[in-house]
Amino acid sequence: MAKVSVIGAGSWGTALAMLLAGNGHDTILWSHREEQAAELSKTREHKAKLPGVILPEELKITGNLELAAKERDVLVLAVPSVAVRETSKKLKACLLPGQLIVNVAKGIEAHTLTTLTDMIEEELPGVHACVLSGPSHAEEVSRGLPTTCVVGARDKKTAEYLQNIFMSPVFRVYISPDILGIELGGALKNVIALAAGTADGLGYGDNTKAALITRGITEIVRLGVAMGAKAETFYGLSGIGDLIVTCASKHSRNRKAGYLMGQGRTMEQAMTEVKMVVEGVYSAKAGLELSRKYQVEMPIIEQVNQVLFEGKEPGEAVRELMVRDKKIESWDSSWK
Repeated sequence: MAKVSVIGAGSWGTALAMLLAGNGHDTILWSHREEQAAELSKTREHKAKLPGVILPEELKITGNLELAAKERDVLVLAVPSVAVRETSKKLKACLLPGQLIVNVAKGIEAHTLTTLTDMIEEELPGVHACVLSGPSHAEEVSRGLPTTCVVGARDKKTAEYLQNIFMSPVFRVYISPDILGIELGGALKNVIALAAGTADGLGYGDNTKAALITRGITEIVRLGVAMGAKAETFYGLSGIGDLIVTCASKHSRNRKAGYLMGQGRTMEQAMTEVKMVVEGVYSAKAGLELSRKYQVEMPIIEQVNQVLFEGKEPGEAVRELMVRDKKIESWDSSWK
């Protein structure tokens, strides 16, 4: 049995805390709001995010960060990507050297182009930052529906240790050394999902969505390889797997926000209506800046940025994608 704390009581943090407690670990769930921690402890239900799902009695819940973070084997950082740096700073006084931290948020810091594990290690020197990612909506994990994810760690021993902690009969975990690839796939698929949702909102069909998914993963692979990640990572769970579910699922906040924009809402209106953090909005700028830095062509990412931040009509963005210069499909293919 491991001592595990989940830092962040949103839908994903709560679902993972339930999983870990169900696996027999001494599990604490921390909320940044004392009143939320008290309500969850009393009602044993996250009515706002996971209605109808009952939290196990053995799951401890607190609003005290020091209590949640001190002397724990593993900390699962489950706050939104935009809160990772601030939360890491708050954790600094609570941790010992060598603390194992698993990031489960998906994003890239827009103004520094820093991945989240790098950000954690920057703010908390001496910790071991890992990542858990894949096609895994909290609404389904919390109800015990079969799900598969991947853990990325810098050494195999740590990866296998985390694999054993998270693995269950309904939550299968693979391991990988490619932390960068896992994080890039998890962050940028949200931007493509905004485009897919926008296409749905415009009334386009399955052909359009299939094109966005296929060409979207191509853009992500090109950038990832240019940055030093492995191409095969993007064809796995944290790449194409997560991209498919985020572009298609009714649970996807990024797809929903895109759908609303396709129907005429502004980005701000869509984010307000979704009532959850839309990570793709924050990752879009970072994706565009990275494409420029590494000189990688990413036309879908570029058009999403123009719709989000420059007031471009979504229909016009689709038209521009369709009439681009003729291309060969695979960038490394040629005729003899």
